[in-house]
Amino acid sequence: MSVPYETAYEPPESPEPASPEEHLERLLSRALNSFDLPDEAVRRLERALAYDSSLHSAHHSAGLHRETYRHTWLLADGQALTLWELAHNTGPGSHAQYELYLDEEEAGVATARLPLPPDTPASDLPVLLQTAPPPEPRHTYVPDDSADHARRLLRRAENPAGADRPGDDMARLLRSAFAHQITQAFGRTGLSGEPRLGFALYEHAFLLFDGSEVSLWEVEHTATTDGRHMCEVYVSERAARSAMARRARTYPATRSR
Repeated sequence: MSVPYETAYEPPESPEPASPEEHLERLLSRALNSFDLPDEAVRRLERALAYDSSLHSAHHSAGLHRETYRHTWLLADGQALTLWELAHNTGPGSHAQYELYLDEEEAGVATARLPLPPDTPASDLPVLLQTAPPPEPRHTYVPDDSADHARRLLRRAENPAGADRPGDDMARLLRSAFAHQITQAFGRTGLSGEPRLGFALYEHAFLLFDGSEVSLWEVEHTATTDGRHMCEVYVSERAARSAMARRARTYPATRSR
């Protein structure tokens, strides 16, 4: 008789691990074969920036259970590394046992050895991280409250809505940002003989949980009627530089009004 997934055995854990390193320590401490994992893989995981897990497959019948979990870490270099955890109670005394594997195929071989019927995949839960290594990151990111930084950047933008200004879709995408880097791409004051007139261009690069990168381009300038500081945000460097050139051309007329 099959047992609904909701009754799957999960040992109590309190408090829940808070950091990627604590998740790793928890898995390694309970795995019977943790010593088989390559030392280099463990060292890389110890420096991970983010962690996510999901149920890959499960089977429950006749008082026995078996689950396979996919644990994925996002590393500092932008790559993702996955461990496959096999949890079951088919050993002596029906005590919960755990095994860790670096390769999905090895986890499948271990699962096939258990005295249970053939594996029946469960519906995969959404996985936050890619299991395939994403492209090498273009920037050196700093993990921070990056989603809030993106929200504040978009909120202070004063340029009118249009194709070149980030919209709601970009705002939603950047909610998954967990690291960012700010780089000044251009800075100049005293343009066209006006000592008060200044322009600066910044790239705000964000690293998302799926390993992808998104950049917003911020123009700061004083080409306003009263010389006050103004911020504009664009989706591309080309659009940002075009906006600076346009502001510089119209500045004399703006000041004369």
